Amino acid sequence: MLCIPGQPGKDLCDRHLGVTRRDLLRVGGSAIMGMTLGQMMSLQSASASTTSSGGPGWGKAKSVIMVYLQGGPSHLDLWDPKTNVPDNVKSAFAMTGSKVPGMELTELLPKFGQVTDKLSLIRSMSYSPVGLFNHTAAIYQLHTGYTADKVSPSGQLEPPTPKDYPTFGSNIVRLKPPEVDMLPFVMMPRPLQESNVVNKSGTAGFLGRAFDPYYLFPQGDDMDMAKMDRIRVDDLTLRPEVSESRLGRRAKLRDMINNGMPEMDKAVAKYDLDKYYDSALSLIMSGRAREAFSLDKESTAMRELYGRNTFGQSCLLARRLVEAGTRVVEVIWPKVANSDNHSWDVHTGLTKRMKDQAAPMLDSGLSALISDLDDRGLLDETLVVALGEFGRSPQRGVSTSGNGNSDDGRDHWPYCYTAVVAGAGVKKGFVLGKSDQTGSAPLDNPVHPIELLATIYHAVGINPQTIVYNHLNQPRELVKADPVTKLFA
Repeated sequence: MLCIPGQPGKDLCDRHLGVTRRDLLRVGGSAIMGMTLGQMMSLQSASASTTSSGGPGWGKAKSVIMVYLQGGPSHLDLWDPKTNVPDNVKSAFAMTGSKVPGMELTELLPKFGQVTDKLSLIRSMSYSPVGLFNHTAAIYQLHTGYTADKVSPSGQLEPPTPKDYPTFGSNIVRLKPPEVDMLPFVMMPRPLQESNVVNKSGTAGFLGRAFDPYYLFPQGDDMDMAKMDRIRVDDLTLRPEVSESRLGRRAKLRDMINNGMPEMDKAVAKYDLDKYYDSALSLIMSGRAREAFSLDKESTAMRELYGRNTFGQSCLLARRLVEAGTRVVEVIWPKVANSDNHSWDVHTGLTKRMKDQAAPMLDSGLSALISDLDDRGLLDETLVVALGEFGRSPQRGVSTSGNGNSDDGRDHWPYCYTAVVAGAGVKKGFVLGKSDQTGSAPLDNPVHPIELLATIYHAVGINPQTIVYNHLNQPRELVKADPVTKLFA
């Protein structure tokens, strides 16, 4: 469901404009939808100019796809395997080569191994936890660039609030709105979540709800997108009784009312709402967004390539969205961080869960996304980033976060893990950083998660240290870090 400003009985969330929903002109039932989208687009344009920057990779990305592997996948069992290590460190899965020498993987990623010539691996992701050993706090840091104020002993946070720092995609679409009439930022198919803390760091926070993502969170415990041809997006569809011509007539009626009410017209002109009403109207009437959600437009072979599962079809949908002009898409691993079965949170049963459940979906979906973008000429202008909030402990059966772990399980490990980065000028077939013998710590080029976040901003042409103002009107940098320009050619 699209979370938009001006919900019934509430003021607009953007404090800078100082107007309420009652101040906005409404013309009929369908105009409510149009004006609400118009507000969203208007507010997304009312942004401060970014500070000039430059250097390798600057402004290469027109779109960003974040593949967020919530739960923390084990780097040792996927993309940074080790040999000649103790049995309780060594992966149960054999090491195999890939298309690029030096980019060895485990046997769980045969398809991904065929696209390593199109991407970079950062094997030195690292940070020291300060209340960040648990999922929610670590997820918040990566998405916002900041640590949360309130963290309980268990690592849980309070639910999302308007005081939160914005998630990275909200900052991007505020400063870099789409160039076409298209949804700016889409998050799917599940919210960021640990236990009962849902969607923390998945909102626009103090920017206001106008910059929230379009949330595509279908109902059900584990919606099977493989059986769906079209994703239901009712709020992007005209009601059956409202034709396009009728909606157009209502737009003309709005103009007539504006012309006959000079004072209101001046107020509307002040915020240039006419322009954004028209943009919202174009979005609805053009069908661009609706068409992007039509998976039945894809061939059977293409859908099979991505994998007939929720994750794979979400990756396919991400490609369709950026192809249609969406600026930011986040594909969230469809299992809650600390759940069982297909989750990456492998405190127990690592071997079976990774081999039979999670890894095959990751292997098909991520490899297909990268190769498909490349084949269509979209990878040059699309930044793809895939990682979790941390890695897993080098030693199996050892507790590092207070959780219990079986002999066939690994605990949380933020000191060293791996990220995948591709597209938008990122070097191909490149490994940045090296972990030590047991994958416990970086030997060189450590990359903090907020430095990777700074790199995302840099790639879309936004200075990471651009100032925004929080709910107390205090200046804050987007992120207090520099981009990792060594990643770019």
